[in-house]
Amino acid sequence: MVNATKGLFISCDIPMGQFIINMNASLPASQKFIIHVLDPTHLFVQPHVGEMIRSAMSEFRDQNSYEKPA
Repeated sequence: MVNATKGLFISCDIPMGQFIINMNASLPASQKFIIHVLDPTHLFVQPHVGEMIRSAMSEFRDQNSYEKPA
């Protein structure tokens, strides 16, 4: 019998993959969302966390943006 799991496939660069893995590691065991790490640039995650990952990445980018002083 086949054991299939519905999920979201994420393809990203290595630093963003590490960001997502660290975000998953910071959560309690009951809230972990990574189903399988395929390689450093490809992850398979639970489908309901797509928007949470997008917003966390957006917030991270905003915090690490440089704006030239006026």
